[in-house]
Amino acid sequence: MNKRIQLLSIIFLGFSSVAFSQIKEEKLILNKKREPEVKKIEKKKTSVETIKNYPPEEKSQNPVQYRITDVPAVSDFKTSTIQGQDVTPKFEGSAQNNYIQFGMGNYGKILGDANFSKTLENKIEVGVDAHFLSTQGLKKVYNWDSKQSSTTLGAFLNSYGDKGKFNLNAEYGLDSYNYYGIYALEPADVDLDQRVNQFKVNGYYDFYSNEILNDVRVTSSFLKDHFDAQENQVSILANLSKHAVEIGKSGFNLNADLGVGVEAVKSEFAILDQNSSNFVNLNLAPKVTFRKGDSYLMLGSSFAFLNSKNQNAMMAEQMKNNKTYWFPQAEFQYAAADEFKFYGGVDGGLKLNTYADLLQQNPFIVSDQYLRPTETKYHFYVGLRGDIDEMFKYDVSAGYGKMNDIMFFRANDLFDYTSVNRSAYNYANTFSAVYDNGNVGDIKGSLQYFPLANLVLDTEVKFTKFDLDNYSDIYNVPLVTASIGAKYTMLDQKLMLGFKGIFASDRTTNSFVLEGVGNPVTYLSAEDTNDKVGGYADLNLSAEYKIHKNFSIFALGNNLLNSKYQTYKGYKVLGAQILGGVKITF
Repeated sequence: MNKRIQLLSIIFLGFSSVAFSQIKEEKLILNKKREPEVKKIEKKKTSVETIKNYPPEEKSQNPVQYRITDVPAVSDFKTSTIQGQDVTPKFEGSAQNNYIQFGMGNYGKILGDANFSKTLENKIEVGVDAHFLSTQGLKKVYNWDSKQSSTTLGAFLNSYGDKGKFNLNAEYGLDSYNYYGIYALEPADVDLDQRVNQFKVNGYYDFYSNEILNDVRVTSSFLKDHFDAQENQVSILANLSKHAVEIGKSGFNLNADLGVGVEAVKSEFAILDQNSSNFVNLNLAPKVTFRKGDSYLMLGSSFAFLNSKNQNAMMAEQMKNNKTYWFPQAEFQYAAADEFKFYGGVDGGLKLNTYADLLQQNPFIVSDQYLRPTETKYHFYVGLRGDIDEMFKYDVSAGYGKMNDIMFFRANDLFDYTSVNRSAYNYANTFSAVYDNGNVGDIKGSLQYFPLANLVLDTEVKFTKFDLDNYSDIYNVPLVTASIGAKYTMLDQKLMLGFKGIFASDRTTNSFVLEGVGNPVTYLSAEDTNDKVGGYADLNLSAEYKIHKNFSIFALGNNLLNSKYQTYKGYKVLGAQILGGVKITF
């Protein structure tokens, strides 16, 4: 029977390309140990599951016991800005500290990936990692340059002490690409270059126990791009807690938590309106949790104290604002059985929209943005999740909320109608952040199926509907997104096969029709506020084979239906891609 299921699994993986295809954005998983490793850990004294970076060694006299629930460590390195989501399965628990990986593929793709680390005295680990990927882009689609490259260089340090663990990491990244999405003009030889430099330094200390000071983390980022946009960001977060307080003989435990954080962002732009902004946000989040078995009730609140300053070349004076926010925080779970766990709650919060975050979502935004924080006043949700015979895991939920200053992307017109030598961003080929208030409803569902020990199937579907006050549609946001995937290991864990299909429904955007008149040419512009970018279905397949414990070969197939769909108006993705390479570990 098992052989028959294995045979059907192989056939299913081989023919999945007929039924499924891939994503608006793909990403290579390079199976690297990063920062240096990410593990999902549940403290048995903790009220809720928390994600920590490094499991401690049991050095204290009464160590807190940890249960590791998810070990794999993978790279988050992107293949390009044309594509960008991890789609490649990896060997469970097989991350290597030291390796070199190299690959080549069509579209002129070149991949380099390396990681080195060493454990010194006193259990201190130091390491470096480096990554590079480039592509020549869509030479047969555009008459202008669409090549891209991404480089990341990093170093990290880990230390395990008697009371806690410490991590420090620094990373420099350079993304070089072009504003190639020109759809309304037919330029000749043009310079469309954009380059983004970003340097990050992060520190994290986690105490083994949850007594008083639980953990402290510091993050910082320094960004500059080709058009002299600059942004500095720093945040500090401390979690205070007192856990596992027994309430009489009721069987309930009480956990008390207080999150205290501060975040500061300064953004300055040097072109067009020359916007600048400065935000300082202080957060307080107290909560208490009553837990009995797998059932619990969490009650809390969060407070935000925001100081903001905005200015641009059109303003005579700087616009200043101080505002205090309150958000509800509550969640319950009733565990009727492992198969049926009912949950629900309400949450909210304030998110600072930074230039760095916007570039992650849409690298083709112009280097002049008016930045405003997004406020989720409240978001109610209910759901059902469970684990059936350790073969099916599911989670279905629905939610509804009220938001202010919802951020999304609107296409830009020409900034100058008479220029002869146009700037890279002046071809109606960029986007800007816009904001609107409104309501949002969402329905989400996910399912994992484990028919065999070496076969995992999963699927996710998300429906999100926005009802905005001013815009009739939210631009560049699909109504429905979905994914389906599988990974299958065989030959005594030496061969791994996998696929992932990613889907999105049609998206509304605005666009422009340009007409040149006169000599010299002056352009006339007409805007379509209800243009359609189109949905997509994108298929990815992968294989990795371990020839030796220190040597393996891999092959990746992305967008195998060869669909040059658009993620944003004018920006077509790469077609069918095949990349192969080798990895040496030591």
